[in-house]
Amino acid sequence: MLILSGKGICVMSTRATFVRSLVLTCLLFVPAGVLAQTPGASMSRQTGPDTEYQVGAILWTQSSAEYRALAYQAFDLAKLRLDAALAKQKPKRAARAAKGMAIVVDVDETVLDNSRFQAELILRGVGYTPQAWQAWCDRAEAGAVPGAAEFLNYAATRGVQVFYITNRRQPEKAGTMANLKNAGFPNVSEETVMIRENASPSKEARREKVRARYRIVMLVGDNLNDFNDNFSGKSIADRKAEVERERAAFGSEYIVIPNPMYGDWESAVYGNQQLNDTEKRAKRREALRGITVQPGP
Repeated sequence: MLILSGKGICVMSTRATFVRSLVLTCLLFVPAGVLAQTPGASMSRQTGPDTEYQVGAILWTQSSAEYRALAYQAFDLAKLRLDAALAKQKPKRAARAAKGMAIVVDVDETVLDNSRFQAELILRGVGYTPQAWQAWCDRAEAGAVPGAAEFLNYAATRGVQVFYITNRRQPEKAGTMANLKNAGFPNVSEETVMIRENASPSKEARREKVRARYRIVMLVGDNLNDFNDNFSGKSIADRKAEVERERAAFGSEYIVIPNPMYGDWESAVYGNQQLNDTEKRAKRREALRGITVQPGP
């Protein structure tokens, strides 16, 4: 029989925490040659050593006061729209039988800022892999996007349920929940953090689960696919055309958070295809519109 004193348990816990942190750090900093051999990265995040073009986007996110101002602006607008929706609620007697109100938010670059992870890939000269991403999620160190926690806590105090619909996967759920709690977000539970459950990146089935019980008054995301599937797999021109069709929803039902680092906008530049670095560079230049090039989509 092994009997440990309280001090012994504390030492073992500290050592276990140290070992776990060391393993996660090693996973994050695996050499590029090994990372590049690992399949499974999503198209929007599948980056290799040719990531210098992303430096400006990451710098803007981390360094510009404009990014912070835009995030505050988005969540302040969201608060105004929520107040308007709450003001239109039916009298309490009629509302008893009605569905409760809910807000659905994406996680990455909508409420949690992962720019440190993106920057680390650049600084280490390595590409994205599921292993590196898992390690980052488990660290639960992403900061809150400016204004996000304040807005969602305000919504929660007004009786509005918050759901976090993310394409993070099951192994990343525990770290995601810990990170959301650490960053001060409300209503974080097994039920409200809705992860990707199959091969499809579509969030529509999860949104429908929420709609079955609540009236969704607002969706917040950094990617148009966070609002509906009408933008999924579309070309640059078709995505813009869909925005025009749904223009009335932006700024009211849909609140967009800026994210120049990655997303389906970039996949559209690549024709929604898996390309190598050389092909991607060519597609990026081809998509540019200068004064000597005829205007396009």
